[in-house]
Amino acid sequence: MFRRLSIGVKKLWAAMALLSLEMIVILSLFIISLAVFVFITRNVFILKNVQFDYKVFDFMKTYVNARNNGIMLFFTFLGTHIFLIPANIVLIVYFLFIKKHRWYSIKIPSIAISSMALMFFLKALFGRHRPDIPLLKEAQGLSFPSGHALMSVTFYGLLIYIVWKTVKRIWLKWMLVVVLVFLILIIGFSRIYLRVHYPSDVLAGFATGFLWLVISLWILRKLEKFSNRNIDPVVRSETIVAG
Repeated sequence: MFRRLSIGVKKLWAAMALLSLEMIVILSLFIISLAVFVFITRNVFILKNVQFDYKVFDFMKTYVNARNNGIMLFFTFLGTHIFLIPANIVLIVYFLFIKKHRWYSIKIPSIAISSMALMFFLKALFGRHRPDIPLLKEAQGLSFPSGHALMSVTFYGLLIYIVWKTVKRIWLKWMLVVVLVFLILIIGFSRIYLRVHYPSDVLAGFATGFLWLVISLWILRKLEKFSNRNIDPVVRSETIVAG
């Protein structure tokens, strides 16, 4: 019995040793994101507690002015479909014809389309209406989770993933990561400032986006490995025979 337990502990430590710092950070953020989404969903839809949302709105009132309105409108635009659809197309074209990385050109549309489908599904599932006190103008559609927050995490988060994997210079890699993380946060913040989303919508959008990004990248990575191991060698051999 003791021997079996000892062997089990050794196997566990061996498995832990294989986890890089990068994997530990991602796993920790995944668990935190899941906990945040569950907590917010319970708080808003079961306990009907929205005090946090309105306290944040009240706090933000002191920072409302014409200059900040313009700044927030600019950043919120970077999370709209009007910007993100062309941005995704540009990235796909870049990895298809310039950089020629087939799997990045597959990951980009796969994550974009599936994220949008998930967003519409969750909005329809929860059916939460938007705040009735918009700062400038009303936004269309349902409120929970924030589509801007969710889509900004999956799009700019995917850019962070690509930057982390491809950029070799450490200083440039970290600079780009910090800029992209800032963009994600400020896009979400802009939705709260403009009062077209509750703060809980935005936090739930961030959490959902990160969860979906990690799951999608994991699935696509498995498919990439399967393709490289089982499909590509067959295709290459058939091409050689045909030639």
